[in-house]
Parts: sequence; C-alpha cells; structure tokens
Amino acid sequence: MSISKRFSAAVFVIASLTSIPALADWALNMPRGVTDISHKVFDMHMLAFWIMCVVAVVVFGAMFISILNHRKSKGAKAADFHESVAVEVVWTIIPFIILIVLALPAARTLIAQEDDSNAELTVKITGYQWKWQYEYPESGVSFFSSLAEESRNARRLDSGIDPNTIENYLLDVDKPLVIPVDTKVRLLLTANDVIHSWWMPEFAIKKDAIPGFINTMWTKVNETGTYRGQCTELCGRDHGFMPVVVKVVEKAEFNQWLAAQVESQDVQKQLAEAPQDTVEDAEKASAKVIAAN
Repeated sequence: MSISKRFSAAVFVIASLTSIPALADWALNMPRGVTDISHKVFDMHMLAFWIMCVVAVVVFGAMFISILNHRKSKGAKAADFHESVAVEVVWTIIPFIILIVLALPAARTLIAQEDDSNAELTVKITGYQWKWQYEYPESGVSFFSSLAEESRNARRLDSGIDPNTIENYLLDVDKPLVIPVDTKVRLLLTANDVIHSWWMPEFAIKKDAIPGFINTMWTKVNETGTYRGQCTELCGRDHGFMPVVVKVVEKAEFNQWLAAQVESQDVQKQLAEAPQDTVEDAEKASAKVIAAN
C-alpha cells in the first residue's frame, strides 16, 4: 500500500472514531416507550426487522454467490430449464409462514390498542389552531395547552434569540396534560376547526382529531416523567407550533393537583360572577389559592 493510501486510511479511521460521540445521540430506532402497548409495538417492530435481515442475507447472499461462481469469465453456461415445482412450492410456503408469524402477535396488539374498557380516568382532548384543550369530565377541570412562551419568542423572525439556547425548543407548553402513573386513561379526541393529530411516541399512540367526530384511544404509563409529542397532521400555518406534553405523576400527587385545579376554577367562576364590590375579595382568594399550589 502506498504512503498516500495509508495516510487516507488513517485519516478515515480517526474521523470515524472522533464522530462516535456525536452519533451516540442519534435515535435511529423507534423508542421502546413507557407503556405495555409501546413495548409490544417495539417487539413487533424488532421481530419484523430481524426477519427482514435474515431474508435479505439469504436472498442477496444467494445472488452474490451465483454472480461470483457462475459468471461468464469462469466459463459458466446458463441453465436451460423452464420451471421448478419444488422451488415454487418453497417460495410460496416460506412467505406464508413468515406472514403467520407476524400476523398473530400483530392482531393481538391491535386488539389491545383498541380496548379502552375499564378505564379509571377519562380525558377529552380537543384540537384547535394551534393549541390543545384538555378536559377532565368527571371533575369539570378544563384548560388550554399552548406553545411555551420561551419557544414562542425564539421562533419569531429576527427575534435575536438563538433557538439552541432554549430547552425543548418547540416541544414545551405552558400547561401540560397531567395524568397519574399506573392508571388506565381513556382519551377522547376531537377537533374544533380542522383535522389535527395527537401523537405521543413514548406511549405508542397516535390518532386523528376530526371535527364532529370523537375518536378514542387509551394509555397506561408505567413510569413517571414528562413526555413530549407533536401534532402530526398538517393543520395550517402554525402546525409546527402545537406540541403535546404529558406529565405523568404519582397517584397521590395527581389527586392533589386535580383538587387544586377544581378549587382554582371555582374561585375563577366566583370572581366572574361576583358583584363589583366583592371582586377585590375574590381576587385575594384567587391569589391565595394560586400561592398555595
């Protein structure tokens, strides 16, 4: 090997090694997620992936071996035959078996994804241009979830703010959806104007929000934390600025949060309905509630 080729090889190896830390953050595979359904979906994905790898190795391996060992330069002559019943039977049976292996667990997973019975909590989600409304029908709590102010300011033209300095840029909201851990939550999904789509990759759930219709889905999250998704249906000018954020907390913490929301909304209702001479007292009561929570 010449000196120039050795030098080029050394440079390539060094460049490859130095790029490993940067590549470590790449999410090349789908997330395993934090729900039983997301685990099943991930396992299905990996099963199909490895089956495809085996098929690719066999097919391309046979093709490359045939090209190398039966090329014209080695004096090989093309075989003169019309058909082979045995080969046709084999390449019919093998795909059929593969389809059965994939279809059985896929059918079970699809059935489980649609079974929202015995839910412990119901949340109604309504899509708007360009935000989400979350409602807890049993308690009457309702609020809107919009893009966080820091991201909103940074996205403006000539804002002078570097988006790289904003944590979770375009993936943060002012008020996230809050649900308890280890609880089956039914999600009722609709829209107020155009079609939106509510997607949470860590939960392996995604469904369209259609005006005039209510779609249902469910989730049961196994780990507390904050999870982020997006609207995945092109819904207008600011489609890219209506993220989905779900905060999963312990059941006791969720009950405290929900009680505080109920109390806060009651105070706000009293404030709106109060006569002018009692507005000041209502405002003090509202500030007290907010300070306590």
